[in-house]
Amino acid sequence: MTAPELPRRVRAAMLLRLLAVQGSWNYETMLGNGIAFALAPALRRLPGGPDGEACRAATAREARYFNAHPYLAAVAVGALARVELEGEAPERIERFRSALCGPLGSVGDQLVWAGWLPLCSVIALLAFGLGAGPLAVALLFLAAYNAGHIALCAWGLEAGWRDGMRVAVALGSSVLRRGPQRIASASLLLGGLALPLAASRVARTAFCPNAWWAAAFAAGALLFALVLVRARGRVEGWKLSAAALTLLAAAAVWR
Repeated sequence: MTAPELPRRVRAAMLLRLLAVQGSWNYETMLGNGIAFALAPALRRLPGGPDGEACRAATAREARYFNAHPYLAAVAVGALARVELEGEAPERIERFRSALCGPLGSVGDQLVWAGWLPLCSVIALLAFGLGAGPLAVALLFLAAYNAGHIALCAWGLEAGWRDGMRVAVALGSSVLRRGPQRIASASLLLGGLALPLAASRVARTAFCPNAWWAAAFAAGALLFALVLVRARGRVEGWKLSAAALTLLAAAAVWR
């Protein structure tokens, strides 16, 4: 079925609202209020306009309990916008909405929290090891992480709108199936470069200015990185990244 028309300005408004999808998070409805907020620009196009009965009923329906990864919630918003505008039966929409929660939660956790976040931390750590200042490191991390965040939301919104009820097609795309594995491989590669460089810089500036000691310190860090590679799957990346950044911050304060 051909999707109903949805102007670019409406899609842009929905994408902008998705950045605040967690703004009304609560234990009763989780992301439900945020989903309804992000859908509002599309729901206003229902027969009767913003004050019509159709828009009111759809808004109330979409504000109910919904729990998924906040970034991949964009897929649900796009798909739900389409089925609402196509006039699907309310019962069918509610079943479809409930079925989206599990897949969008588990896939999003693997892709973002276990993949993209550690990768951005490693990129920031590499920049530190190459001589970047604290502000540059922080800005690089924020820029890289949020670029991925916005790109994922934009992709999810378009994919959900394109596929509607057949959104399983989007959930089976290479972005979600192969993304976590590819990001993990990139993290390992960059981590192997970043860890000894960052450790060497810390050693030179805070602990042992002597070049030989700094080189030994970097070699030890490289050995530690190799051990981490061997322990892949048994160590959580975000914990390691947080620990490394904490140690670097402590070293800078101690100095």
